[in-house]
Amino acid sequence: MLDIHWIRQNHERVQTVADQKGIAVSVAELLTWDEKKRNLLQEIEKLRHARNKLSEEIGTLVRTGGHKEAEPLKRNVKELGSRLAETEPQLAEAQRQFDQLMLCIPNVVSPDTPVGRSDADNIEIRRNGTPPAFAFEPKDHVALGELHRMIDIPRGVKTAGTRNYFLRGPGALLHRAVQQLAVDMLLSRGFTLMEVPLLVRSDALTHTGYFPFGQDQVFRIADEDKWLVGTSEVPLVSYYSHEVVDVREPLMLAAVSSCFRSEVGSAGKDVHGLYRVHQFSKVEQVIVCEAELERSEPLLDAITSNAEELLQLLELPYRVMAVCTGDMSQKTYKQYDIETWMPSRQTFGETHSSSHLLDFQARRSNIRYRDSGGKLRYCHTLNNTAVASPRILIPLLENHQAEDGSIRIPAALRPYMNGLERLLPPSEE
Repeated sequence: MLDIHWIRQNHERVQTVADQKGIAVSVAELLTWDEKKRNLLQEIEKLRHARNKLSEEIGTLVRTGGHKEAEPLKRNVKELGSRLAETEPQLAEAQRQFDQLMLCIPNVVSPDTPVGRSDADNIEIRRNGTPPAFAFEPKDHVALGELHRMIDIPRGVKTAGTRNYFLRGPGALLHRAVQQLAVDMLLSRGFTLMEVPLLVRSDALTHTGYFPFGQDQVFRIADEDKWLVGTSEVPLVSYYSHEVVDVREPLMLAAVSSCFRSEVGSAGKDVHGLYRVHQFSKVEQVIVCEAELERSEPLLDAITSNAEELLQLLELPYRVMAVCTGDMSQKTYKQYDIETWMPSRQTFGETHSSSHLLDFQARRSNIRYRDSGGKLRYCHTLNNTAVASPRILIPLLENHQAEDGSIRIPAALRPYMNGLERLLPPSEE
């Protein structure tokens, strides 16, 4: 959420960003309701002041025996009450319209964010590693998973419907191993590990910027205001909602959790295998810090670097992309996506995302701190996916396969895989 005072002074810039992000909101309409709300509030305050003043005069007259003189004043009070009864619902409606539109106003974007319409307009910043050149026809992760009896999609569909799966044996071990590798790395960097609620109230999703636009992507518990989170970013940020926090040192939180997405609107898109599924697990990084770009910008680079280091430990080729305006969410000020090479797709696929939100989430969530002068200010928040599985299993299996169907386990993962250096197809074990 942006400051309305700032919006009034920068309404053209805000409308431009809304258009660039593809958000259908009228800043002019917001300002119309804002002005109406302020005028009605001023009118109501005047009416209440006049009514209170007359009530005091009536009380004085009654105490001194001036009952006759009090009668016309009582009629005036009644008239003022009638006008208030008419005006107060108008204020409530103006406030409702204003609040709804404010929730649709997007965050501003950084000066170096590329302008574009879709992910095709994202710009590569850097890349690391070289895609493997196979001397044989490589298998995709589904074929490898079936060969090793570690991925079972048909039974996942039988049990839970489309875009569901079972991981078994080495698949389940790899799934847990990459998560624990990420957790251990974040712990070594000073993050506090959290176990978080997976069911949250709608307020938590609104305050973190996932509602109102993302409701169709979230599973809801029938007849309850309870929603399954698509990222632990929601409960991690909400942990500090409506609090004044100490951010002399950045608050660095991490969580490993199951996540859920309905994937409405993605029919026919990335449906093969494990790329786009309803249930997955993520290790998330969230930082709450001072609202100074010279403090928060380096933290964006740091959490992005953490994700890059994990990919380097997994020995996977990747590239870092600056996300353009049209591919960003409403809440994001600056975003990097990390895409990992997936041989079966013959291209890079998104596996990680880093976002800087300025004070957008903190305003909605009411997370503040006292600066060096004692003034209360809203914090900056940042987040990054350290790893998401099972999507990360796609490049992990495909890039490290051999012609005989075996799969090499990167050295960094071996301690989490009981020392295994290579997965062999069951018939060869």
